[in-house]
Amino acid sequence: MIGMRILGVPTRPSPEMVAQFADLPVANISDVMARLEAGGPRIRPMHSGGVLCGPAFTVKTRPGDNLLIHHALDVASPGDVIVVDGGGDLTNSLMGEMMLAYAEKRGLGGVVLNGAIRDHGYVRSHAFPVFAAGVTHRGPYKHGPGEINVPIALDGMSVAPGDIIVGDDDGVVCVPLGEAPAVYAAAKKKHEAETAQMEAILAGSNDRSWVQKAMEKLLSGAG
Repeated sequence: MIGMRILGVPTRPSPEMVAQFADLPVANISDVMARLEAGGPRIRPMHSGGVLCGPAFTVKTRPGDNLLIHHALDVASPGDVIVVDGGGDLTNSLMGEMMLAYAEKRGLGGVVLNGAIRDHGYVRSHAFPVFAAGVTHRGPYKHGPGEINVPIALDGMSVAPGDIIVGDDDGVVCVPLGEAPAVYAAAKKKHEAETAQMEAILAGSNDRSWVQKAMEKLLSGAG
């Protein structure tokens, strides 16, 4: 049937690689990826707080319909992050407290929805990671069709099954699995540099000479 594909995750990152990315800020990861990858400013953390990190288990569904999301909750592996392309439509919610409680009970890593949730009071009182584009009380349909573990996009951010999804208070970023070692090394280096910079700021010894140099270059017309 056209619009109905149920596939598996071809390759997952190692648990060690996932754990390493969980210790890095999304902003640092985004910066070293040339600031080209982002899930869009609408996809925000809805839970009580905490980091999201795990391999992507992707779902592409018709806006307002969550049948394929239900199936994904049944077949995804513990630690997987359910990443849903719901077209960014906020008319109907795609997940609520019962589905999210089930996802948490199964040991999934979290949920990212380019769509809406409901039962926000429940979500924001729990630590289970939930990122979504909005909230509405209006419920979903359960007719399909849809696809599981196909490449999707969230506001221009490409996500393939098995890619590493990282989320924090700044939003969500996707690290392509094949680029993960290089991205991790660069993001770790940047994080260490920013940690040292913050220590210098607090100690009152940070070097701000670059600002004057940039201004002089701008004013001289050499920029």
